[in-house]
Amino acid sequence: MAEKYGPIFTIKIGVHRALVVSNWETAKECFTTHDKVFADRPKTLASELLTYDGAMIGFSPYGSYWRHVRKITTVELLSTYRLGKLKDVRESEVRAFLKELYKLWDENRGGASKSKSNEVVVEMKGWFGDLTLNIVLRTIVGKTVGYITSDGDEDSTVKGWKKGLTDFFYLIGMFSVSDALPFLRGKTKAPSCVEPCDIQDFHRDVFKASTCITFLIC
Repeated sequence: MAEKYGPIFTIKIGVHRALVVSNWETAKECFTTHDKVFADRPKTLASELLTYDGAMIGFSPYGSYWRHVRKITTVELLSTYRLGKLKDVRESEVRAFLKELYKLWDENRGGASKSKSNEVVVEMKGWFGDLTLNIVLRTIVGKTVGYITSDGDEDSTVKGWKKGLTDFFYLIGMFSVSDALPFLRGKTKAPSCVEPCDIQDFHRDVFKASTCITFLIC
C-alpha cells in the first residue's frame, strides 16, 4: 500500500481513522517532534474495563493525571532509594525460589526407580515466571502466588490469579468488533453480520479477567 499511496496515509477502521507511517524519517518525526500528539493509546473496550477506565499508568491518556501518576511511580517505586529499601523483598523471594527448587529436586531425584542419578528435569520457564510475578506482586500489593509444588499441583486460588493475569495480558491486546463499531457496545445480541461470540464471549472474558485483577490487588 505504501508503494501506491506513499509513506504516510490513513485508513478507516470502523468509525475510526488510523494513520499508517511506513518510513523511518516520518516515524521519527511522529515520535520525537510531535510525540505529545501521539502519546495517547487507543481506548478499547478491554482497556476501559481492565485498567479502570485508563487509571493504570500504561494506559492513561497523556495529561495532568498521567504526569502525576508517573511522578509518584518514579519517586515512590522506581527511585534508587526505594529500590534499595525493597532489596529485602527481592532477596527473600529469591531465597524462597531456591528453597522450593531444592525441595523439588530432593523429592524427585533418582526418578521413580530411585536410582543413583541426581538429575531432575525442571521446566524453568514456569519457575522464573513465578519468581518474577512474586517479586512484582509482593512489591506492589504485598501478595505472592507461591511456586509449583513437587507434584505439579497448585492452590485453586493461585491458579485463578495466574489465569486472571494471563487473560489480562492476552485480552488487553485484543481487538473487539465493538472497538471499531462503538454502537455495538452493550448489545446482548450481535447483528446478523457479526458472529455472536465476537461480542458476547469477549465481553464475558474481559469481565472475568477484570474481576480477578480487582480481587488480586485489593
